[in-house]
Amino acid sequence: MEKNYSIDSFWSKFLSNDIAIDLGTANTLVYVKGRGILINEPSIVAVRKNDQTIMAYGNDAKTMMGRTPGDLVTIRPLKDGVIADFDLAEKMIRHFIKRVQTNRFIRPRIAVCIPSGITEVERRAVRDSAEHAGGREIYLIQEPMAAALGVNLPIEDPVGSMVIDIGGGTTEIAVISLSGIVTDISIRIGGDEMNEAIIQYFKKAYNLLIGENTAEAIKINMGSAAPFKAEDVKIVKGRDLVEGIPKTVKVHAKEIQDALAEAVGYIIDAVKLCLERTPPELASDILDRGIVLTGGGALLKGLDERLRIDTELPIIVAEEPLTCVVLGTGRIFDNLTEYQKILSNNRRY
Repeated sequence: MEKNYSIDSFWSKFLSNDIAIDLGTANTLVYVKGRGILINEPSIVAVRKNDQTIMAYGNDAKTMMGRTPGDLVTIRPLKDGVIADFDLAEKMIRHFIKRVQTNRFIRPRIAVCIPSGITEVERRAVRDSAEHAGGREIYLIQEPMAAALGVNLPIEDPVGSMVIDIGGGTTEIAVISLSGIVTDISIRIGGDEMNEAIIQYFKKAYNLLIGENTAEAIKINMGSAAPFKAEDVKIVKGRDLVEGIPKTVKVHAKEIQDALAEAVGYIIDAVKLCLERTPPELASDILDRGIVLTGGGALLKGLDERLRIDTELPIIVAEEPLTCVVLGTGRIFDNLTEYQKILSNNRRY
């Protein structure tokens, strides 16, 4: 009798309860084995102040930023890549898990990526949040390792692979070989600091106050790192800090490049420091293989060229830099035995 593969495929997806979460400062991505990335939304929660009732999550909450009445506030439960508000983070994770679950009777196995530089207390907070949100088994994987898996680097081989993952709250830099991180640096500089740098620039240069969403849009559309030739001009709206009334200014893209120069400089310095700490045999591998750039920060115009000039190494921007980490996190469910040694602390919770 011929087997009905379509029915088998349906049931395998229905029963699949393996969930990977990229719990980022700026965005949370959720991947379900066999179904792909189902959620990619901002890590933002809208809360009513008087009774702490949550009014919106993700995209809906982001549209409220800077526009809420007095009794509503938008909050980011994560800061610098780690949980800042345990209760809200747990509720946000639970909300996203419920949206992707097809079988509510089986608690899911959950893999969560974490920055390589977080403390044991911060690691425990992530684990506890995922567990309280409904996970029956919790796996933690460091972000650089997840990014390397997501771009299919040969991490199991005795060769050096270098990854730079620039997220919203942190930049993770690591050299990987034989399924382990040989050298790594984690700095709390990322997309959020770039947004803040743009906000501060407008305050100082134009006495203009702009919101987070406006700053992020400017970074995406006009942001760059030298030596990129920034030539765009944009009209920016905000509130005049002197007059207190709405105001528009005309801004050249070169100004935004200058505003981002300090944050970009910190990232460059961290990359150089990581290279200095790399063993010579692995350094020669990186010279041949190059450095892979992932995360939302990889999309900053001119950053790859700046790194190429400063390090004199090949720089490869991942094809899908925003999704590398969550896809790599999800891959551990393909073969838990094989990937057990790359999980954080070699422990399963």
